[in-house]
Amino acid sequence: MNHYPSARFSVAPMLDWTDRHCRYFHRLMSRHAQLYTEMVTTGAILYGKGDYLGFSEPEQPLVLQLGGSDPQALAACAVLAEQRGYNEINLNVGCPSDRVQNGMFGACLMAEPQRVADSIAAMKAAVSIPVTVKTRIGIDEQDSYEFLCTLVDGLVEVGVDALIVHARKAWLKGLSPKENREIPPLDYERVYQLKRDYPQLIMAVNGGIKTLDEAKQHLTQLDGVMVGREAYQNPYILAEVDAELFGDHYQVPSRHEVIRRLLPYIEQQLSQGTYLGNVTRHTLGIFQGLPGARAWRRHLSENAHKAGAGPEVVEAAMAKVPEFCYV
Repeated sequence: MNHYPSARFSVAPMLDWTDRHCRYFHRLMSRHAQLYTEMVTTGAILYGKGDYLGFSEPEQPLVLQLGGSDPQALAACAVLAEQRGYNEINLNVGCPSDRVQNGMFGACLMAEPQRVADSIAAMKAAVSIPVTVKTRIGIDEQDSYEFLCTLVDGLVEVGVDALIVHARKAWLKGLSPKENREIPPLDYERVYQLKRDYPQLIMAVNGGIKTLDEAKQHLTQLDGVMVGREAYQNPYILAEVDAELFGDHYQVPSRHEVIRRLLPYIEQQLSQGTYLGNVTRHTLGIFQGLPGARAWRRHLSENAHKAGAGPEVVEAAMAKVPEFCYV
């Protein structure tokens, strides 16, 4: 992508998945992939008791995804995020969960394009970092191309920096968030058409992308690709991203080496009171498809939650996977 090229490939924001431990782990496999926080609501940031903006420097480049519908609250959160060092702010206009709808943000905002445009305008006026939107292609019966273009017209008018489109519509009633990721059919051609009609707008596609070959195909039509579940469930796909999509051919660490490089971080987190399982749950798929992968997962699942569990649990689990000559 033009002025922040990391977004040529990004890992999608996923609630309860892409926390700071996950992002640190992912960064060990790719220097260039753009990473996202889980969606964080404006209420949590402005009124919550915890630090909802915390991250570690190695996670950069990092995008804060915000959930909210009040332009001034969003602008206030954007200012705080810029002060903390985030590279970009992304507004969630795609999440279909009941909890999000009850807060009047997420995918239901597609029905209020002026509010979305006002929100982006307020954040753009408040910060100097890019402000972007992640959306669906429609909601419920409002799924015409014209409906989508109404939203995009408003975003272009206020100078949105980029648009990430999940190439499915969302059903706000009747489907769970999981079903909304699987049942509505993918329509990549609609995203391609949107790019043709708005060539000046930096645009990425999300939804159903499982391989880097698929990503490359999308990149013939669009500026970027965003991968979600595949990057989480099969994280070693990230080890190929820098060479295949960014032309950076440094020596990629093996799967075992990735875990060894994670161990100092685990020790640091344990010293701060983090439970081992909070970190290792993100690593379960690292050996996917290899002999010993099931034993790795089982050992971590059965032992990482125990009181006093430490790096020795990870090392014991790793010993169950033969260390072949692979990267």
